[in-house]
Amino acid sequence: MYNLILITNILRILDEKGMTKSELAKKAGVSIAFFTDLTNDKANPSLRIIEAIAEALETPLPMLLDSSDMELTDLEALAKRKPGKLPKGFVWKGGVLSEYEAYQVDQWDKKNRMFLSKEVRKNRSKYKN
Repeated sequence: MYNLILITNILRILDEKGMTKSELAKKAGVSIAFFTDLTNDKANPSLRIIEAIAEALETPLPMLLDSSDMELTDLEALAKRKPGKLPKGFVWKGGVLSEYEAYQVDQWDKKNRMFLSKEVRKNRSKYKN
């Protein structure tokens, strides 16, 4: 589970920074083969490697291990790169918030997830007919 959280956060931050896996591997001082294995959940990095990746991403180490309140299915989908397919106008962002801001974000998240699930159901029924 922790590798999945780590992988998900690394891939998300890569997208946010517009970096490639090979650029990150080079900047972190790890081989592209190891990094590919890591992002495919076939490698277990040491703390030193995780720290090097965090430095290369210019991201605090704890942020790479932050799972916030994401569901396991959401983590798995992110690790498989599916959220890149969010509808136009929707993005996934993570950050440090006050409790009040986190409450607001939770409310918006619930509203958007309900909207998106309705859209998915509507599109599925459209193609069945």
